[in-house]
Amino acid sequence: LQYLSGFGNEHVSEDPRCPGALPEGQNNPQVCPYGLYAEQLSGSAFTCPRPTNKRSWLYRILPSVCHKPFKPLEEGHLTHDWDEIEPDPNQLRWKPFEIPKAPQNKMDFVSGLYTLCGAGEPRGRNGIAVHIFVCNTSMIDRCLYNSDGDFLIVPQQGKLLITTEFGKMLVEPNEICVIQQGMRFSVEVFGETRGYILEVYGAHFELPDLGPIGANGLANPRDFLVPVAWYEDRQVPGGYTVISKYQGKLFAAQQDYSPYNVVAWHGNYTPYKYHLEKFMVINAVAFDHADPSIFTVLTAKTTRAGVALADFVIFPPRWGVANNTFRPPYYHRNCMSEFMGLIKGHYEAKEEGFQPGGGSLHSMMTPHGPDADCFEKASKAKLEPERVADGTMAFMFESSLSLAVTKWGLQTSNRLDKNYYKCWEPLKSHFNPKCK
Repeated sequence: LQYLSGFGNEHVSEDPRCPGALPEGQNNPQVCPYGLYAEQLSGSAFTCPRPTNKRSWLYRILPSVCHKPFKPLEEGHLTHDWDEIEPDPNQLRWKPFEIPKAPQNKMDFVSGLYTLCGAGEPRGRNGIAVHIFVCNTSMIDRCLYNSDGDFLIVPQQGKLLITTEFGKMLVEPNEICVIQQGMRFSVEVFGETRGYILEVYGAHFELPDLGPIGANGLANPRDFLVPVAWYEDRQVPGGYTVISKYQGKLFAAQQDYSPYNVVAWHGNYTPYKYHLEKFMVINAVAFDHADPSIFTVLTAKTTRAGVALADFVIFPPRWGVANNTFRPPYYHRNCMSEFMGLIKGHYEAKEEGFQPGGGSLHSMMTPHGPDADCFEKASKAKLEPERVADGTMAFMFESSLSLAVTKWGLQTSNRLDKNYYKCWEPLKSHFNPKCK
């Protein structure tokens, strides 16, 4: 597999089997090379300012309009009904989500999507959702596209071979990928597979501003990879299923050819992937903590300066050197919602109970922080330079929205850890009014 490099770049790509497939000097000639159809995919309004204007031109064997009418698809467990169950402000933690066993229960990426929590709704173009995917078989002669927003996909177990209209990407645990609104894709897996998805409505992900950090740091633009053009001219007499996620529900349409018939493309609206090990960590080197926002990989902004619809934040391996400092994350109440997941290893503030493939949600203004064991150890530790989080990768989906948990998340999944609150019960008072 080959990739193009750069975040948000104007890329050009054509399948080497058809050199010269990209028209020269214009987007929509009267007759395209090789008899192809020109089709524009827009990810923004036509009149958006140039820095935020997103579009790509696709040159394909047949235009994507050639399909039968969409019909409701009674499959999957997606929702944006945030009122189906009463709100729960408690600290919530989930055990690893169970992957169905094949061949007794074959489940692909679409049928294995479950909505865990979210807020807002796609029709108003403002909101987010957190989904879990668990699957054990590949998508065969069917693809998905999201009319509602962007998918940021975080595989936790098993690698994903993702075929898109722009080409193919291999995405392994400790990598992420973003499939932006409207892009058709299929997921091939190689066994039992699990991961997390952050969906945003009404905004696209971008790199955070660096401010006083300067020109370099955090996720470097050149480390984001975009697939190169690849096409198949394949007829599917038995029917190829195109699935649309539209207003929170799934719909399916039939066509008799593969949608991956794009011979060439150019533009700045593409799928992309990123390896989390390439993140340039910046940290406190004197005392106290930098806020966890310093670990932001991607952000989806709102119209309020500095307030994110959603941030994707990681807690990668790094050095801890702060003097006279309680080094684990401090106790905290926040006006943001924080969903955390674990790709591998042991999270520093909760080495027990928080497991790879599970998750936690600390809702708006709900207190949270290190468990009792972590507090006692860190309070007595000898403060030397130390490696933090080696062999670990935890992440956070953080949002300014107040997230509601679905019935599946609270009940049906049967993965909620009802003893989570007990990790703080051993905390005891160390107060001594005679000892300053």
